[in-house]
Amino acid sequence: MELHVCLNGGRGGADGTAVPLSPGALVRSAAQAVEAGATHVHAHPRTPCGRESLSPRVVEPTVAALRALPGVPVGVTTGAWTEPDPALRLERVRGWSALSARPDFASVNWHEPGAEAVAGQLLALGIGVEAGIWSGTEGAARFAASPLRSRVLRVLAEVTDAEPESAEESARALLAELGTAHGRPVLLHGEDGGAWPVLRLAGRLGLATRIGLEDTLHLPDGEPAASNAELVTEAVALLRAAERDAGRD
Repeated sequence: MELHVCLNGGRGGADGTAVPLSPGALVRSAAQAVEAGATHVHAHPRTPCGRESLSPRVVEPTVAALRALPGVPVGVTTGAWTEPDPALRLERVRGWSALSARPDFASVNWHEPGAEAVAGQLLALGIGVEAGIWSGTEGAARFAASPLRSRVLRVLAEVTDAEPESAEESARALLAELGTAHGRPVLLHGEDGGAWPVLRLAGRLGLATRIGLEDTLHLPDGEPAASNAELVTEAVALLRAAERDAGRD
C-alpha cells in the first residue's frame, strides 16, 4: 500500500493550528503520519512569514528537516502559484542544484505554463517528477504529447471535483482520459469533499493515493481532523478494508 501524506499545501493559520508550516512543525507532523502508516511525504516549503516559496533558501531547510525520517521519500511542489512567472519559476528550480538536501521528487502540474521546462530541469538534477494531471484541464492531452512522458516518476491524477456525490465519477473520467498513463504508475487523489470518495476508489482499484491537511481538513465522518496522522490512520483503515474486499491482502 503506497500512501503519501500531503502535510500542508496552501493551507495556513486560518485553517487551524494543526496545519504545519515551519520545518520543525513539518517534520513533527510527518513523523507522526509515517508512524500511522504513510510511506511518502509531500510538503510545500514556506518562508518564515508563511508564504509558499521555491527559493533554495526556503526549500533546503524544509527538505533537510524531513530527511530526519530515514527511508521516507520526500517531495515538494513546483506549483505556478508559488512563482507565477515561468522563467522565474525555472530559475528557482535551477537553483536547487546547489542544495545539500534535495527532494526525492517534485510535483509539476502539466497544464501550467512552463511545466515541461521545469520537469526537464528537475530530471537533469536527478529529482523525480510527479506529473500532476488535474481533472478539468488540458493536462492529460499535454502530457500525452510530451517527450518527457515516459521519464516521469509517476502520474499524479488530481481530481478537482470537490463534491462528494460526483467526485468518484470525475475520477473515473480522469483515469479514462489518462488511459495507460504511458506506462507510468498512477497516484489518484481528491480534495476537500471529494478526498475520501476518491481515496476509497483508489483503494478498490489498487492505486497509490494520498491524504493530508492539504487535501482535506475533515475525517470521513465530517469531523475536523486534529492532525495529519489522524487523517492517515483513517486512510490506512479504509485502504486495508478495500484490499481485503478485493482479495489483495
